Amino acid sequence: MFFGVSHIDVPVCDLARSEAFWGKLIGLQEIKRGEGFIDLDSGSVILRLVHVSQVIRPVTLRVSVPDVQAAYDLLVKSGGRALYEAQRTPALELEAHVADPDGNSVVVWRELSEDEYGFVPELPKQGEWHKESEELLNELLKYVPALFRSMARRKVTKIIEEVAGYDHSPVTREHVIRGYILSSAKIKRDRLIEPLKICGINPDNYKEEFDA
Repeated sequence: MFFGVSHIDVPVCDLARSEAFWGKLIGLQEIKRGEGFIDLDSGSVILRLVHVSQVIRPVTLRVSVPDVQAAYDLLVKSGGRALYEAQRTPALELEAHVADPDGNSVVVWRELSEDEYGFVPELPKQGEWHKESEELLNELLKYVPALFRSMARRKVTKIIEEVAGYDHSPVTREHVIRGYILSSAKIKRDRLIEPLKICGINPDNYKEEFDA
């Protein structure tokens, strides 16, 4: 019955001014215009700037950006009204709020990387782990780029628990080391040597896992 959201109507009092703000400044491309409206392509849905005599119900739009502070500064410098400066949210995001010339809210945001969390996320454990085993895996995971660490955490934890399962044992340091190596594609396992050495582990003792 429904085909998804195609447009979001943004009420504005001055089409030319709003086109400059949303089009030229934020970078949305015009794809259509007609009497009293301009359609801009946001990449996911179309923003329809709709001319009204008075904005009674402003909207809020979230815009993903790589640098929240830089985007906020640019919007304010270019005529946006500052609402909230860059701040962390409980959803582990960084966001700042600016109002466009008609009072519509623009939230510029990005997700925090794990290196910015200020805490170490819980391992997605299913079985029993020795405390030192969990500590070792968290230490090894620090050497995975933050962008890929969440995915790696899930994959490595699962394989480590499978390795421990063969021994019908809680997860030990040995299970962590073996599972950590086995979870990586064979062609990429050389990248694990340095993190293992930093953690006081001799990779030469795990030739079988490196060659598996």
